[in-house]
Amino acid sequence: MLTRLMILCGALVSTAVLLTSALACPFCAAISQTFSQEIESMDAAVIAKLIEAPAVTAEGAGVEATFEITQILKGKEHLGDTKTIKSLYYGEGRKGREFLILGTEPENMMWSTPTLLTDRGVKYINQVIKLPATGNDRYVFFQDYLEDEDEMLARDAYDEFANAPYSALHDLKPKMKHDQLVEWVENPDIAANRRRLYFTMLGVCGTKADLPLLEKMLNSEERANKSGLDAMIGCYLTLAGADGLPLIEKLYLANKEAEYADTYAAIMALRFHGTETDIIEKDRLLKSLHLMLDRPSLADLVIADFARWEDWSVMDKLVKLFKEADEETSWVRVPVIRYLMACPKPEAKEYLIELEKIDPDAMKRAQTFFPFQSQAVPTRADGEKMKDENLLAMAEVDDNQLPPEQEDAEIAQPENAAPANTAKSGEQTAMAKRQVTRDELSTAGDRALAAAITGDAATNIEETSTVGLLQRIFSTTIPIVVTFVLMLAISGILWNPGNKTSL
Repeated sequence: MLTRLMILCGALVSTAVLLTSALACPFCAAISQTFSQEIESMDAAVIAKLIEAPAVTAEGAGVEATFEITQILKGKEHLGDTKTIKSLYYGEGRKGREFLILGTEPENMMWSTPTLLTDRGVKYINQVIKLPATGNDRYVFFQDYLEDEDEMLARDAYDEFANAPYSALHDLKPKMKHDQLVEWVENPDIAANRRRLYFTMLGVCGTKADLPLLEKMLNSEERANKSGLDAMIGCYLTLAGADGLPLIEKLYLANKEAEYADTYAAIMALRFHGTETDIIEKDRLLKSLHLMLDRPSLADLVIADFARWEDWSVMDKLVKLFKEADEETSWVRVPVIRYLMACPKPEAKEYLIELEKIDPDAMKRAQTFFPFQSQAVPTRADGEKMKDENLLAMAEVDDNQLPPEQEDAEIAQPENAAPANTAKSGEQTAMAKRQVTRDELSTAGDRALAAAITGDAATNIEETSTVGLLQRIFSTTIPIVVTFVLMLAISGILWNPGNKTSL
């Protein structure tokens, strides 16, 4: 119970992060704050040389070290004639090496843990702070650092693209390095999150000549070759159009032997095309998604899309799924109810009255508040008047149905963000094995998922600088704590021992 609740809380926090960046690269998730974001959020930023560091303690705790400022990047008005600063330093002493150090609280400057820089890193940061906030020149610069030999710079460049508006990729098309992108997507050792970015970029600058390569990857039996599958399918459909759907249907939607992660990746790709592009007619995409109704255990994954796109043609089939649901497919009932709540047809309300008699608990769960939910409930069987104008919320999922062990987290999910003041370490590669639960897979992905939940594009939320480390910590942790407490509270409402639809 507690484990499942923790997974759901983590998924909700991840979804909230995605909603704040609704226009970002559709299949990419930033790993950590970029250098630009870190510097912008602080009151001061300096490049400083380590000149004195006490011996490292046996416990490995940080020691106060002295640094000589060699360059002030930001906050000169706060630093005045300051020549040296002190900051906690971890690791072996590296006298003479340069670090990026960030400061806050100008009245009593508090300095972050230093980030070790190479000579190229120092040059890189000096160039970054001079770039325009948006526009082609910015992304032309970062494109040159994708897969850079300096891992810190490569990650920062990736994060810049992960945060970039999808339209920025189209603007960059004339200057994209097509052959380099092809080389990267053919390399299964490149981390899955970066591979997603390269597939997305290839979808922008590629041509039909790239389709044989993509088809070979899609048909591959090697798991590593299909890392970043959602973006791969998205790229394939961008280049192939509706002509590419039969292959996707055959491999992942109609194929009942397809792995759960692969099927969900295909759904994410179709969802992207249905909400963000006009390459494929929505009716044709819906025809593909209808195939999922022949797989009752996974039908809940697409019901939200039917309501979002106002496809009421499947109403009778969904009601049939509700009535025939057993312990293995019972989680389909709540999304079916929410679909009917959103449907404007009079027979939908009649069905709701009928289905409430069959499973009143499912009706209660459908009316329970979930984050990002706009509820709509017509008149119940007992005559109680409820709201009837909003769209449905996200379908419930259950983690008892686990996919086979995956060789990478196939559906795009934000990795745990590294602290803003620590060095950026290497990320998990596509070959790293990881068990993925149904809850995790069903809540991550691109901004199209948020649109499917809310029915609207997410509101841009501009990050604002806070004053002081305590304020930053407070503003970061409070939403997570509130989410956790909320989930603890509603778990008491939703938990029904022995029922697979419970939390």
